[in-house]
Amino acid sequence: MMAREQHSVLDPGTPDGEARPPYPVTAAPPPGRTWRRWLPPLLVVVLLAQMAAAMVTTAVQQTPTIDEPIYVATAADYLHEHRVRFNPEHPPLGKLVVAAGVAVADPRLDTSSKGDQSRFAQHLLYGSGNDPWRLMFWARLPVIVLTLLFGLVVFAFARELAGAAAGLAALALYAFSPDLIAHGSLATLDVPAAGFVLTSAWLLWRSRRRPRLYVPLAGLALGAGLATKMSVLPVVPVLVGLAAWAVWRPGAADRRRALVRSLGAAALVAVAAVAVVWASYLAVDPRLRWSAAGQQVPAVHGVKGLLVQLMPVPESYRDGMRIQFGLEKYPWQGFLFGHLYTGSRWYYLPAALLVKTPLGMLALWTAGAVAVVAVRRLRPAAPYVLLPAAVLLAAAMTGSRDFGTRYAIFVPMFLAVAAGCVLVNRWRWAPLATGALVLFVAVSSLRTFPYYLPYSNEAFGGPSKTYLRLHDSNVDWGQDLGRLADRLRERYRGERVWLVYKGSGVPSYYGIDAADPREVPARQVHGLLVVSDTAVDKARGRLAALIKSSRPVDEVGRSITIYRR
Repeated sequence: MMAREQHSVLDPGTPDGEARPPYPVTAAPPPGRTWRRWLPPLLVVVLLAQMAAAMVTTAVQQTPTIDEPIYVATAADYLHEHRVRFNPEHPPLGKLVVAAGVAVADPRLDTSSKGDQSRFAQHLLYGSGNDPWRLMFWARLPVIVLTLLFGLVVFAFARELAGAAAGLAALALYAFSPDLIAHGSLATLDVPAAGFVLTSAWLLWRSRRRPRLYVPLAGLALGAGLATKMSVLPVVPVLVGLAAWAVWRPGAADRRRALVRSLGAAALVAVAAVAVVWASYLAVDPRLRWSAAGQQVPAVHGVKGLLVQLMPVPESYRDGMRIQFGLEKYPWQGFLFGHLYTGSRWYYLPAALLVKTPLGMLALWTAGAVAVVAVRRLRPAAPYVLLPAAVLLAAAMTGSRDFGTRYAIFVPMFLAVAAGCVLVNRWRWAPLATGALVLFVAVSSLRTFPYYLPYSNEAFGGPSKTYLRLHDSNVDWGQDLGRLADRLRERYRGERVWLVYKGSGVPSYYGIDAADPREVPARQVHGLLVVSDTAVDKARGRLAALIKSSRPVDEVGRSITIYRR
């Protein structure tokens, strides 16, 4: 009994009172088998190297997407003004990550620029004498590095559950995921927020053996997710509950002490998470000054309003929540399988994932999820691997913005871990089938290089057909303006250009001299009609008539179509 009483609240040991070793002790490798020890690390390096090459190439070639300039400008404002005034609907940590690259680029910032955050961002990129190519590359680089580090978490998580081969299979699915490559190469917040949640779940799994070390770290990782994007909020009760479950010992003689340990772990995770949120705001401005910079903060009433008031976070975080709730009321337009609609569809994200996920990956996700639940050895890990992703997906499906799979970017992270667990199956063909499916995924991913954003799998016609089923950040997020400029110079020099572009770039900066065909009578529109594919999907009235009376002659980056009229 004395030995049991010497354990701390977060280090209960084994139920019989004996100290549990942190991890199983492994024997030294037999002579002549050293290569087997070095092969997994070598394959990890190879997989992450190809992912890094794909993301860097994408980052270098793409012009700013719609959301990026605001994040980059806000990061620059943090560095220069040390205040939270732009983009309050997202907490600061993800933009502080971006700021690490912005600081290297050292852009000129015109603080006298007037207007909202969008105008401020456009002025920074195109009106202050900065090189947007250089600035965007450096802003994207920290997110690329963070994405690669999350790949190591996927490998470690799956390896601990099912062995080194499972870790490598999981990492391969992660490293070849077109969605993760596409969004991991952008200065946006989706991949960082999802990766921090995955890291928190992995650390909670590890805390079953070493709670004193891993429970606080799990709380910090959860806080990093909360301090990056508010869409992480629905998973907080899940991870707090898993913290309590991780240190619970059902066979403990002293049930009251076991309960105290569990509640202490849950409280520690919650407190650590909130502390990270506060720290992110204090890192920007130790005085916590807050002004909305002309952005209206809507009033929120009822249960949501009460929730906002009770959140133990800075006022700017609460105002950001109010802005997010206000955005949910806006009548956004969605597009799914050729149908344009106003509002949202609850099944949008599952359908979009079905289109944009490689077929081999879908098969391994399904088999992995079944294995985690069905195999007795893996079953204790099911809440840590499947539950956070399921809750976040369910919450995202209730949202009003049917814009893309980036709202479910956590799915390829968590399910990659589950997919690796297929190798626990004793079926003799499991390794061969898994290897074949991983190879299928790799080939499908490499074939879309370097156009990862508009990827769709072979069952739906591949990347060139994605715009027929989906729109916005699934296909066309303004990323190909630079490629369009190159194409027009190479093939259509001197021709009259009419442009309908969906994005935040400035066409004239890239040397594109074009007019809007919707602003003149249709009889005057002759020459090249260039239309972003999202605008094609949404075309109605005059633009639809212009497209119908033109013939497609070229495409750029699988996101912009060139017609001749």
